Amino acid sequence: MDRIETARVILRPFRDADAADVYDYAKDPRVGPAAGWPPHRDEAESLEIIRTVFAAPGVAAVELKETGRLIGSVGFTDTHYGVLTEPDDEIGYALHPEYWGRGLIPEAVRAVMEYGFTEMGLQTIWCCHYQGNLKSRRVIEKCGFRYRYCAQADVKLLHEKRLCLHYALTKEEWERGILSGAL
Repeated sequence: MDRIETARVILRPFRDADAADVYDYAKDPRVGPAAGWPPHRDEAESLEIIRTVFAAPGVAAVELKETGRLIGSVGFTDTHYGVLTEPDDEIGYALHPEYWGRGLIPEAVRAVMEYGFTEMGLQTIWCCHYQGNLKSRRVIEKCGFRYRYCAQADVKLLHEKRLCLHYALTKEEWERGILSGAL
């Protein structure tokens, strides 16, 4: 994914220079643990995540257009379920708590969904959240995903098990939502 612009954000590849901004949100204990990863310990760890996890082709930095500040991440996690239709992938995201409640991540997720369905040829896009992560659940609902199932998940980075709620949206459902104005 190269660069995608929405009304308020720019989705672009991560750069090493983003490490300080990633650390600024990833160190906050309200962000990572809710998504299954520990807070970052230092800027060097954030740089390592940029060079490994965020270097994947379907992952983007979320930059606020108004300020040029990197405020989060969004993208495909390459998790294939094969339950509904193929090909499929899963969207993940994180946002600096300072920007919660403004609709920025749903805006970014919708842009990534469009990219996934139109450019990547995906037939199903998945999204999930751990039980109790109501902010993530709200993003999922706003983006039109439909609940599919719940399962126990091994949260490896935190060495625990959690209940995970899985949602999906097929390309056909997405197209109907676009046409009806629901998405």
